[in-house]
Amino acid sequence: MSAFNTSEVEISTFFLIGIPGMKHAHIWVSIPICLMYLLAILGNCTILFFIKTETSLHEPMYYFLSMLAFSDLGLSISSLPTMLRIFLFNATGISPDACFAQEFFIHGFSAMESLVLFIMSIDRLIAICNPLKYTSILNSVRVFKIGLVSAIKSLLLVFPFPFILKRLRFCKKSLLSHSYCLHQDVMKLACSDNRVNVIYGLLVALTAMLDLVCIAVSYMLIMKIVLGITSHKGCLKVLNTCISHICAVLIFYVPIITLAIIHRFAKNVSPVVRVVIADTFLLVPPLMNPLVYSVKSHQIRNLILMKLCEIKG
Repeated sequence: MSAFNTSEVEISTFFLIGIPGMKHAHIWVSIPICLMYLLAILGNCTILFFIKTETSLHEPMYYFLSMLAFSDLGLSISSLPTMLRIFLFNATGISPDACFAQEFFIHGFSAMESLVLFIMSIDRLIAICNPLKYTSILNSVRVFKIGLVSAIKSLLLVFPFPFILKRLRFCKKSLLSHSYCLHQDVMKLACSDNRVNVIYGLLVALTAMLDLVCIAVSYMLIMKIVLGITSHKGCLKVLNTCISHICAVLIFYVPIITLAIIHRFAKNVSPVVRVVIADTFLLVPPLMNPLVYSVKSHQIRNLILMKLCEIKG
């Protein structure tokens, strides 16, 4: 540890961590991690392929699902190099420039996913509130514009991160606390003034929380409509259209909020718990979202089963 924290010379390498105290078991941990990455990439590519090629899926809900799959794919690919290097080869070193690039893409795709989940909640609200005008309100041109604006907004939001990190001096500490680079993790290692990073990082975090608040408001409005439906069967039918999205929101936000609470209120918690939750944030949503939507969407499920039957035949 002293080798990481005593140098007075400006450092040229950061060091990521695997699971503390379990370095000997990293090769075994790499097996489920590799499997999760493989399934996540395969699942999201499958979703994107079907939505692109099947005209029956050319609807607003599935276009938004393709945006979610794209952001999940980006998250997986962004963290894949360092995670595999650590758990397969115990190679923990990473150059500052590579670290800054990784945190840009991880934060960018995370911001995109947060925004897409909010957009999908609005999609569900419009579908339930005004089903007859749903396709005219969310036509293909408007959906494309929404997707383009959300992607540009997400990337512009995190665009300053690499530059405000690059202006910092790192001369004492070089050991990061995760298996990948995050802005808030890297800036804590600086031996120069990082107030700009703290303020801007808080602004980006508040933007993500604003998305969550807007999602909550959307579901309050949906619940108001559902409670006005007299038929019990009708209520269940309406709620059933939202289950996949609610699962996606929980899968994405629960690890983030849990990690934030641990950092703020449970500073004595085991480093293993922090690392596992942080890795869960990047591994689980890209893995679970395709599974959830494949199970709940009969159109996607039937297409997958049909393709499997063709392969077997």
